[in-house]
Amino acid sequence: MLSGAEGYVLSLLTRVMIFGIAAMSLDLILGYGALVSFGHAAFFGLGGYAVGILASHGIEEALIQVPVALAASALFALVTGAISLRTKGVYFIMITLAFGQMLYFLATSLAAYGGDDGMTLASRSLLAGSTALENDFALYGFCLLCLFGVYAFSRSLVVSRFGRVLRGTRENALRMEAIGFEPFRYQLTAYVISGMMAGLAGCLLANQAEFVSPAFMTWQRSGELIFMVVLGGLGSLHGAIIGAAAFLLLEEFLPEILHMTSFFLAEETRSHLAENWKMVFGPLLILIVLFVRGGIMGLLRRPRHG
Repeated sequence: MLSGAEGYVLSLLTRVMIFGIAAMSLDLILGYGALVSFGHAAFFGLGGYAVGILASHGIEEALIQVPVALAASALFALVTGAISLRTKGVYFIMITLAFGQMLYFLATSLAAYGGDDGMTLASRSLLAGSTALENDFALYGFCLLCLFGVYAFSRSLVVSRFGRVLRGTRENALRMEAIGFEPFRYQLTAYVISGMMAGLAGCLLANQAEFVSPAFMTWQRSGELIFMVVLGGLGSLHGAIIGAAAFLLLEEFLPEILHMTSFFLAEETRSHLAENWKMVFGPLLILIVLFVRGGIMGLLRRPRHG
């Protein structure tokens, strides 16, 4: 039986790994393909709702839920990506945002599955018929395995010919087309793979939280994923994981840090500052992104003198 502190730490680390997978999925198209998607959380939500909806109909096996989530995410990515990738720049950003919001409003309208309030899962998914994932350590291990698997797959992808072409389309799509590659096909494939990875993260988060809601797929969540990627360092898969960890840890501990470091203020003011920690959190993230070139990975790679 886990103590309160152990359970808290394990839950936080599990969330870090889940969001690390989601951030890596976005980095694949943002860092390597320069595709800024403001609707990426839609895939996150699809994965979560695949678990919730199937579980509500008595299908609790993860070996069924995960393939369904991946298939739904791939189909949504294929359809929306085929349309979105016909546009460029700010138009691409806005159309991905529109598709993401469309799915969000669809989720809020599903009264049978909780609507705005979301739905609580009766239990975590079964794994090959066993209730192993009910144990927090087992879920932690499963998420760690998924993180390593997604990282290894993504790493092999970006160093392959496919990855080199994708990076080439980021630098100069016209030149890649001139030498015989079709940028649209490569970008769409990356978009579909990215969506499936985010869908997997959604499945894991639904099990970790034992809850699914439309909040999984808001544009704010997409913005958070972009911040994680930029914070860690664009075009760096391990940077995406580090960025996700830094974002979640700051989000978790900043209120307490603010309360402790503002000891010179009156207690009421300190409490007010801690309660409104997001007023500090947002500008702090922006300052880090603006002044730490290349994100955290850029800072770690910077040569030290003296």
